[in-house]
Amino acid sequence: MSTVPACTVPALDPARTALLVMDCQPAILALLPEGGDREALPARLEGAVAAVRAGGGTVAYVRVGFTEADWDAIPAANKSFAPLARHRLMHHEDPVTAVHERLAPQDGDIVVRKVRHGGLSTTDLDERLREREITTLVVSGLSTSGAVLSTVVDAADRDYLLYVLSDGVADPDPEVHDLLLHRVFPSRAHVIDTARLHTLLGAD
Repeated sequence: MSTVPACTVPALDPARTALLVMDCQPAILALLPEGGDREALPARLEGAVAAVRAGGGTVAYVRVGFTEADWDAIPAANKSFAPLARHRLMHHEDPVTAVHERLAPQDGDIVVRKVRHGGLSTTDLDERLREREITTLVVSGLSTSGAVLSTVVDAADRDYLLYVLSDGVADPDPEVHDLLLHRVFPSRAHVIDTARLHTLLGAD
């Protein structure tokens, strides 16, 4: 995946930056075509996580998982989540909803559980980021048209400085993925690849 050409990208202040690793869970990675990003994405994000930690930044994990009460609260009108509730899928204690083993959280990381697409709307992530005086988010994970899109739009409205990792996000639909990276996200975020992230963090 290539980095989207863009205007000058502002420098990162690691102390005020958080890398969001979203929905990198076995059940969701399994929606990607076998091979390719299903195996490669966790490996690329492992490097990004290490670089952010080494630079003094924050790593925040967002995972989706439901309790019985969460399922019962989902209305039939919710096209995305009603089927999950009806079939009782993605229970929060099921191993397939855990963060991928290559990306396991460490002490000091932020970990939140959500019950909708966006990483901010059904969690206390925004409050926890503000407590750490985080003003910049580097968005990664799955899927480009789901969690990533919802979180970017929401975070932009909350006035975060945003970056999206072009090779740190993936989607089952490559056409939608490319459209979002090249036509939608650049109006709200700086689209960079993981190599550029290392440079901005001073890791190179």
